[in-house]
Amino acid sequence: MRALRRTALYSTMDGGMTGLLGKKIGMTSIFDDSGQVIPCTVIEAGPCFVTQVKTNDRDGYTAVQLGFGEKRERLVTSPLRGHFAKANVKPMRILREFRSVGGAEMQPGQEIRVDTVFAKGDVVSVIGTSKGHGFQGVVKRHHFGGGFRTHGQSDRERAPGSIGSSSYPSRVLKGMRMAGRMGGTRITVSNLRVVGVIADSNLLLVKGSVPGAVNGYLEIHKVKA
Repeated sequence: MRALRRTALYSTMDGGMTGLLGKKIGMTSIFDDSGQVIPCTVIEAGPCFVTQVKTNDRDGYTAVQLGFGEKRERLVTSPLRGHFAKANVKPMRILREFRSVGGAEMQPGQEIRVDTVFAKGDVVSVIGTSKGHGFQGVVKRHHFGGGFRTHGQSDRERAPGSIGSSSYPSRVLKGMRMAGRMGGTRITVSNLRVVGVIADSNLLLVKGSVPGAVNGYLEIHKVKA
């Protein structure tokens, strides 16, 4: 199943679920008790549904596979359609596995909401796909300063300059910062604090920014304190 990706292990003290799937709604600001402004990201975290429970005896490890976001049935392949039917859930847009000590306690088809996993004050890691910018030059991609406009090089303002050595080693060294594809990669931002949980709307407020564009899908992992 191409939609499935195994995630890292973030254990919790009580052995319950270690995270949820969600969607980035946007950014806003709130005020804390002392009147300080806190910039935060609003995430629609869940509801997620358990689509499969993996155990040590059968699969060699313990994990819970979660699905998030409904998908039209005609767009789902036959194997995945049977997978969802076995769990008695509607076709889900994305699937991810979360390692959990208490995975055997979960049941396929079980609904997991944001307030059952997260609470105000929790520390989380958020994984998402960064915004894609296509092919970009070194000034935008690596923040190069560019060349001088004078001394006969008016057409070299955004050029990278020399990229290689002279007679030795006579090649471009591996890892040289050059123009190329920018963004669209898997990014993890760690140690973000939950500043609010709105259970009625399944919204999670996280201090700071998270990777990706609005409506991008995210993995939110609880970090053990």
